[in-house]
Amino acid sequence: MTNDSSIAHIAAILREEAARLGPGARLPSSREIMRTHNVSPVTVSRAIGQLAAEGRVVSRPGSGAFVTHPQKTTGGESADLSWQTVALGDRVVDEGPVAALLAEAPDGVVPLTGGYLPPGLRPDRQLAAAAARAVRRPDAWAKPPLAGLAELRRWFADQTGGDVTAADALVVSGGQAALTHAFRALAAPGTPVLVETPTYPGALAAAKAAGLRATAVPVDASGVRPELLAEAFAVTGARVFFCQPTLHNPTGATLPPERRRQVLEVARAAGAFVIEDDYAHYLSEQPPPTLAAMDEHGTVVHVRSLTKILSPSMRVAAVIARGPAAHRLRAGQLVESFFVARPLQETALELVGSPAWRRHLTAVHAELRVRRDALAAALAARLPEEAEVHLLPAGGMHLWLRLPAGLDEDALVEAARRHGVLVSPGRMYYPSEPPGPRLRVTHAAAAHLAELDEGVRRLARAFQDLAHPDA
Repeated sequence: MTNDSSIAHIAAILREEAARLGPGARLPSSREIMRTHNVSPVTVSRAIGQLAAEGRVVSRPGSGAFVTHPQKTTGGESADLSWQTVALGDRVVDEGPVAALLAEAPDGVVPLTGGYLPPGLRPDRQLAAAAARAVRRPDAWAKPPLAGLAELRRWFADQTGGDVTAADALVVSGGQAALTHAFRALAAPGTPVLVETPTYPGALAAAKAAGLRATAVPVDASGVRPELLAEAFAVTGARVFFCQPTLHNPTGATLPPERRRQVLEVARAAGAFVIEDDYAHYLSEQPPPTLAAMDEHGTVVHVRSLTKILSPSMRVAAVIARGPAAHRLRAGQLVESFFVARPLQETALELVGSPAWRRHLTAVHAELRVRRDALAAALAARLPEEAEVHLLPAGGMHLWLRLPAGLDEDALVEAARRHGVLVSPGRMYYPSEPPGPRLRVTHAAAAHLAELDEGVRRLARAFQDLAHPDA
């Protein structure tokens, strides 16, 4: 994992490089820095961010980082920006886990982490065709309805099931934005929010940014345990529970029907909302009925996104809610960002309404099934027996790996990086102390099965390094 000393070291090197190159010069690329100094992309990103905060460089997306002209002050030195620390206060937005999940693997490094389809599985050609049709629609560039295109909202409602209607749907800019809106709308800063443990790091980061205190509720192979959820509501007084009942990230568990009913009953008895993050709905061949479809009392705020199944840049999702909660969600989006760009909504509508949508789902489901089985077999064949896959999920992109007790998780992740493979450390998925070392390994990010197999080979060598440090 990235640590502060590594960031400070790379930042010091880049300061010297910036001084040597002079104003207007371009710093080496992130890939060059990672390769030269053998550090992670997160370390490089934070080091450059530190120099940008100091006013030494400016980052230009797609072009790189450039040395700035010195800021002139009365004393002839760089401006002292330390006053901002007091003005900003003690609230921290921790982007580290999310940045790590979104980081691109350097050349030659196998990604066994990430949450999006690789280029070979993305429907890029179909998306391009849908976009071309979309921009030819009348008013394609006009302001859309503030809650989203009526046809797209109706499609999301139909997909959610039950008696959900288009009036219940709000189109937002992707699943992460949906979670941010939901946390801010449903809970006041300083109050607790219940989350599964382990859970999605992006949800933890969004809750923290909203000023909420995440409280852990344990899961098992069938998902969250309703009796412990009831106890957590009683002890904390929380009024929000965040969960991923289908293909839970990172464990892969899917909540069975009886537990789904129990979760709704527990939340209703507590007078609380359930944020249902249905991020993996389209990554499962036979997803179960949603909590939202079973909800009769406005308990569930349902989140569904097209990003995972289509493309990282297809930032289109829906939040399903009713009553005052729905009004607050819509007001929050209006104040923060107005609406989702109409051409993106039109493109999504064109694609999901075409035959290409079903063909794409069928192809992705078949490929993910093959990749899941290949990853599980490779892990079983090459890793120590004590490294155990939690369960074989019925879809999704990830496997959750229990590591041998006493193994240094951070050291393993770093050893894996040295051998040219990226994995996700288990620690980032826990809002409190983890029960032991874990890894999340992803089968969807590799370009093909051969690269997936090579990634496991490299991970096995990292295990060997820790078992025989003097070899």
